[in-house]
Amino acid sequence: MELRVDGRKVFAATGGRPFDPGQPAIVFVHGAAADHTVWKLQTRYFAWHGNGVLAVDMPAHGRSDGPPIPTIEGLADWLIALLDAADLRQAALVGHSVGSLVTLEAAARHPDRVSALALLGCAVPMRVNDELLSAARANEHLANQLTNAWGYGRAAQRGEHAVPGMWMMAGGMRLLEDAGDGVLYNDMNACHVYEGGETAAQNLTCPTLSIMGERDMMTPLKQARKLAQQIPGARQVVIKGAGHIMMDETPDATLDALRDFFAGAVPTQA
Repeated sequence: MELRVDGRKVFAATGGRPFDPGQPAIVFVHGAAADHTVWKLQTRYFAWHGNGVLAVDMPAHGRSDGPPIPTIEGLADWLIALLDAADLRQAALVGHSVGSLVTLEAAARHPDRVSALALLGCAVPMRVNDELLSAARANEHLANQLTNAWGYGRAAQRGEHAVPGMWMMAGGMRLLEDAGDGVLYNDMNACHVYEGGETAAQNLTCPTLSIMGERDMMTPLKQARKLAQQIPGARQVVIKGAGHIMMDETPDATLDALRDFFAGAVPTQA
């Protein structure tokens, strides 16, 4: 599905069903240098169980037009503009990594537009390793290698996959390599310089879920818990053995956490 935001094309996957703005809506926002494909299982489930689903490609990502937006605050306002473009008065938001900061900020800035919020791999501050940030700035392949290696947990690195013959880290690397020059740096730097996370967390008014990977090396469990504890009434789910990219490493457990949460926070049809 294509939308227009600020005169530029935005692509959003709809989970294999036509998008209906009359249904309860869930909008998924990907992480650094990624795109809508990271939500394959989760979006399909919700689209086929009574929800209008949009898994968006942020500006300059996937099939969406550029340029990239360099700040979390700017991306949060862009996300609300996307709701307008989709004729959505209100939606639940799901964000991963940089996408989690975007959805966090959007929910705090525009509480009347967000019915519920799920944060995956979210911690503040979300500082980025100096070597990774420098390599990303220079568009060096090392940045992709570091992001991939630190993004996946040990099980994924050993080659464990529910589908025989598949290797998650190879898919993760292809996704990073498909991103345009400067996109990974844009996203990493937006996380690195964002200072509003604690204030946003404390000002949330919608039901909120934090899904954390036990073995997350990019937003470590201790930091993620610290943020979740600042969110009024937040539900916390820790996925055993998962790294940062839990929706790929542990897709079923991630879906279970989202499904259980949205069963109470967002109306669905059987």
